[in-house]
Amino acid sequence: MANIAEGFERNGKKEFIQFLSVAKGSSGEVRAHLYAALDQGYIDRKSFDALSDMSRNISRMIGGLIKYLRGTQMKGAKYL
Repeated sequence: MANIAEGFERNGKKEFIQFLSVAKGSSGEVRAHLYAALDQGYIDRKSFDALSDMSRNISRMIGGLIKYLRGTQMKGAKYL
C-alpha cells in the first residue's frame, strides 16, 4: 500500500508504474512468507489458503492497473 501511495504522489506515469511493480513484487514476497509461516506451524492451511488467495488477487489487480497505465496516453500531473 505504501509503495502504491508513494508512486502515485510522484505524479508521473512511469514512476507510478515502477512503484506498482514494487508493490506487485511485495505481494509475491508475502506469499513466500506465508509458505514459511505454514511450514513452521504459525498458521493453519485454511488461513494460508485464504491469505494466499487474497495476495494473488491483489497481485492481479496491480498487474491490471499496470497494463492499463502502459496502454494510456496519460503521463501524469507533473507533465501538464
